[in-house]
Formats: sequence, structure tokens, C-alpha cells
Amino acid sequence: MAGCRQNYRVQKSDSSTSGNLGIGVCMINNSWRDEQRPDFIQFVSSFLRANAYRLNFLPIAPVIFPQDIFYFHATLVPCIKFPEHEVQDFIFNNGGLSVAFIFITNWNPQNIPAIFGRITKLKNQFGHFYAVATICSAEQNESFINSYFKYGIEIGKPTFIIVDNPEMGFEKIVKIAYVKGECKRKDVISKLKTERELSVQVMEAYVNVITAIPGLDNHDASALIGSIGSIEALSKASKEFIMENTDLSAEKAELIEKFFKDPKYYLSPKFN
Repeated sequence: MAGCRQNYRVQKSDSSTSGNLGIGVCMINNSWRDEQRPDFIQFVSSFLRANAYRLNFLPIAPVIFPQDIFYFHATLVPCIKFPEHEVQDFIFNNGGLSVAFIFITNWNPQNIPAIFGRITKLKNQFGHFYAVATICSAEQNESFINSYFKYGIEIGKPTFIIVDNPEMGFEKIVKIAYVKGECKRKDVISKLKTERELSVQVMEAYVNVITAIPGLDNHDASALIGSIGSIEALSKASKEFIMENTDLSAEKAELIEKFFKDPKYYLSPKFN
């Protein structure tokens, strides 16, 4: 299985800067590595190399250091200090962003308390933290679901990724780390916030126009923007079209049509 996946690469989205994409550092806990099959570790190494990630097997363990961050050897990758005995299996650093993972390659019911104990503590220590679990049977799936609710895991904190086999799980880990790094590098979050603010402003303007028509309220505005669309489209819509595509009454549909198409109506004074 590993051999057929070794040439896989994360797709690059921007050829003009491809020299910088997919380049990062993957740090793997020695204790996690020692529990895995040798052929799977070989797959991990090959997969990272194919995607231009440097790999370090390190004893990710508690440290005593005067600063808030420390550095692993010569990689110069800043990492957070970890509380005693609660460490993750992976840290990826890509684009200046660190993403931590717990990777459960063998779901053993006997280890469930320890697994969820680690997750509960680690989820509050990392801004970007994921748990990946290999679930291969219906019995394991039932065990996972029961444990998820038993230990009171809040949905999305952390995000769980369920996979059929370890190779698939590691591919998803690399994809997540890569995408998170690219979002950081391209400042995608700030752009999305700006677009969201503009969208809210447009919506407010739309509602103000619709509610300026006597007899129409915020609910009517929401129905119209969801079914008709822009003010321009609404200004061209007939009474019949509005009634067919919304839950507005015939009286309200007629008011809208007059508001945009009847000069005697839209030029006359109106009072709410």
C-alpha cells in the first residue's frame, strides 16, 4: 500500500510561487514512531520528501527554558512548551504556522481513556490541533462514537478525522498542514473577514431599500434576497414572478411592482 502512494504530491495552487509552496518541517515524536510498522514509517518519510517537507524524529517532551518558545536543533522552528506528559504526535510548521496532531493508527479500546485524556488537555494548548484516528471496522466505529460522547468532546474542538488506514490518515495530515500554512501565507483569513464585512454592508443596504416600501419588513427582505436576488433583478420582476418564488402575499408583491415600475407610485410621498 505504501509503495503505491509514495509519488503523491499536494497540488500547488500558484505556479508563480511554487518554489515556496509545500516547504516546511514535520516533527514526529520518537515514542509515536517506535509504535509504528517500519514500512509505514518508510511511507511517511517518502511522502514528506515528495512534498518538500523536512522530517525530524525528535523526543518532543517537556522542557525548562526561560523564554516562551524554544527551537528544535538547527531547524529554527519555534514551538510551544508542552506540559508534562501531554505531548502531541506531530507538529507541522508551514508558512510560519504550527499545526499539531494526534494520530491514532490502531484504535484499541483499552487505550481510550488515555487517548481522550491527552486530547482534552492538548486542545486548549494549540490554536490549530487535530485528532486523526484509523477506524477499520464497525466495532471500532461504535467504540469511537460511544467514547466521543462519553468523554464530552465538543464538536470541532478538536476536529476529528476518521480514516480507513494509516496511509490515508497521514496524507490528510499533510494536506491539512499545507492548507493551513497557505492560508497563513496568503492572509486568507483577513481577506475572508473583509469580504464578510462587505457582504454584511450590502445586505444592510438591501434591507433598507426593501423596508422603505410601506408594508414590507425584514422578513420580506430576507425572502426577496434569497429568491429574487439583487435590487436590479427585483426592479424587473413582475408581481406574478414574486409570488411564485416567495411567500409574499399578492398585496405585497403588487406594492413591490408599483414601487419600481409605476411613476405615480414611486414619485409620490410615502410614510411608514
